[in-house]
Amino acid sequence: MPPKRACRLALLLAAAAAYLLFLLFLELPTVSVSPVATHRPHRRELEAASLPSPSSASPLRPHTRTFPTPAPPRRSRLALSSIRFPGRSNSSSSIESSAASAFAAAGPLLPQLLSTPPAAASAPSPSPSSPSASSCPATVSVPTARLASSTPVAVELPCGMAVGSRVTVVARPRTRREGAASQFMVELLGTKAVQGEEPPRILHFNPRITGDFSGRPVVELNTCYRMQWAQPQRCEGWASRPDEEKVDGELKCEKWTRDDGAKSEESKVNWWLGSLIGKPDKDSVDGAYPFAEGKQFVLTITAGLEGYHVSVDDRHVASFPYRTGYNLEDATGLSLNGELDIESIAATHLPKSHPSFDPQRYLEMSEQWKAPPLPTEPVELFIGILSAANHFAERMAARKSWMIATRKSSNSVAWFFVALNGKKEVNEELKKEAEFFGDIVLVPFMDSYDLVVLKTIAIAEYGVRVVPAKYIMKCDDDTFVRIDSVLDQVKKVPAGGSMYVGNINYYHRPLRSGKWAVTYEEWEEEAYPPYANGPGYVISSDIAQYIVSEFDNQTLRLFKMEDVSMGMWVEKFSRTRRPVEYLHDFKFYQSGCFDGYYTAHYQSPQHMICLWRKLQSGSTQCCNAR
Repeated sequence: MPPKRACRLALLLAAAAAYLLFLLFLELPTVSVSPVATHRPHRRELEAASLPSPSSASPLRPHTRTFPTPAPPRRSRLALSSIRFPGRSNSSSSIESSAASAFAAAGPLLPQLLSTPPAAASAPSPSPSSPSASSCPATVSVPTARLASSTPVAVELPCGMAVGSRVTVVARPRTRREGAASQFMVELLGTKAVQGEEPPRILHFNPRITGDFSGRPVVELNTCYRMQWAQPQRCEGWASRPDEEKVDGELKCEKWTRDDGAKSEESKVNWWLGSLIGKPDKDSVDGAYPFAEGKQFVLTITAGLEGYHVSVDDRHVASFPYRTGYNLEDATGLSLNGELDIESIAATHLPKSHPSFDPQRYLEMSEQWKAPPLPTEPVELFIGILSAANHFAERMAARKSWMIATRKSSNSVAWFFVALNGKKEVNEELKKEAEFFGDIVLVPFMDSYDLVVLKTIAIAEYGVRVVPAKYIMKCDDDTFVRIDSVLDQVKKVPAGGSMYVGNINYYHRPLRSGKWAVTYEEWEEEAYPPYANGPGYVISSDIAQYIVSEFDNQTLRLFKMEDVSMGMWVEKFSRTRRPVEYLHDFKFYQSGCFDGYYTAHYQSPQHMICLWRKLQSGSTQCCNAR
C-alpha cells in the first residue's frame, strides 16, 4: 500500500477510535475522584448533606458517590404539649389570668430552648447556680446585728448537714402579750420543690410554752413535705414508753413533769376531765419544762445516724427519726420564728465539700432507663406524671422502680409532664434529660403551683391524641404506682362504661378562711362535687376526650385545686353526657404509704427504690413511716 494511503487510513482509524471512546465516555456514569489530602472525609459528608435532595432536582445520569451517604439528623426526643391558653377577654378569673401570664412568660423562652442543638447522650453539665466545694464552710454563724431585729430569722446552710453536724441557738422566749400564744418554731428547711410552694420542713420543732388544746406545755415535732403535714410527734411531759422505738438509743420524748412517768390510765382520764371543766391540776408543771418566758436557753440540734436529737441546756429533750427519706445534706436552711428574742446562732461540724444538688448526682444516663418507642396500637393505660423541672431525683427514682413495668409491657405507657422553670440552666438540663430518656412532655408555660390543673389537661390530651388509651391515669412524681393493681381496679367497671376511680372524697366542704381559703366567687356552693385525691386517680378515655374538647372550646371551668377540678368536670360529664361510675378505694392512698396500697404518695426517691425491691419480693408493705 502506498505510504500516503496508509497514513490516511491510520488517521481515519484513529479518529473513529476517538469518536467511539467519546461516545462510550458519555454513556458511563460519572465518578468523583478526590485529590489526595485535599478534602477530609468528614468535610465532604457535610458538603454532601447540603446538596439538593434527589426529589428536588433529578440528575441527568446516575450518580455514584465515593463516600457513604450521611445518616439523617437524629430526631429530637423532646416532646412538646400542644395545649395553648390564649386567654378569654371577658374572664375575671384569677387562675385564668395567671394561666395567660404563665403562657406569655414562656413564649420567648421556648424558641431558644427548642432550637438548641440536641444534647449529647451523656451526663448533664453542672449547674452554675450550685456552690462549689470551696463555698462550703465547716461553721456558719450569724452576726449579732442581724439578730437585733425581731424574728423570723433565716440562715443558709450552703452544703446541708452531715452526721455530727450541730445547730446551736441561744435565745429567750418573750413574755406573751395579752391574748397571744407563747410559742416559737425552730425549723430545718429543704430546697423548694415547686415554684409557689413553701420549702419542705425537714424538722419542725415547736415548743408551746403556754400549751395548746391540752392546756399544758408541749413540744411538737413534725415534717411538712409538698405543703402537707405528716403525723406529729408530741412530747407532753411523759417519757416515751419503754417498748417504743428509740433513736440512736435516745428516747423520742423525755419526762419533764412531777409525776413518776407511770401515771395510770385512770389518773390521765381524770386529768383530762379536770382540764375540760377548769379544775386546777395538782401535778402542775415545774421548772423541768425546758422553756420559760423570759428565761434564756441554749438549744442544740444534733444530726445522728437515725435522726435529729434536741437538747436544751445540755439536757436531752427529744429525738426525732428521719421520717421523710431526705438526705442530711437536703437541710440547707435554718428558720426561727415566733415569740423569741435571739442572741446567737451557730452551726458547726458542717460538711466541707458540697454533696451536689446537680442533676448528675441523680440521673443515670443508661440505655436501660430509656423509654421504649411509643406503641403503634392503642394502649390500655396511659399514665401522666406531674413533675417539676428540677425534680431530677424524683423522676430517676420512678424510672428505676415502678416505671420498669411499662418497659416490660405494651399495655401501659408512663410519661412525665413538666412546665418551664424560671432558671435557664434548669431548663437546659431538663432538655438534656428529656432528649436522652424520651419520656418527658414539656408543657409550654412557666410553672406555678396554682396551674397544676393545666398539666392535667395536657395529660388528658396526650392520652387521647398522642398515645390513645382506654384509661388515663394522673399521678405525682412522688407517687409509687402498682400498675397491675390499678388495672385490676378499673376492670371492675363494665366494659365500655364511663368511670372515675380513686380515693373519692364525698361532701367535702371548701375552707372559707386561712391559707387555703376559697371565696364564694371561686366556688359558691357549700360542698364540692365528689372528687378523687390528686396523687393517683383514673378516668376513662371518653371523659378525657370531653375535657380536651371543652378546653379547646374555652368552655372548661378551671379551678385552682387540680383534684377538685377533675371532680367538677366528671360531675358535669355525668350530668350532661352519660352516667359515670365512681369507684372508691382507700388503697389509692393520699397521705403517705399504707400496707396493701395501690398508690403510695409522698414517697422520697429512696422510698421509691425500697418499695420496688419489696414489690419484687412479693411484699406490698411500706418501707417506713414518714
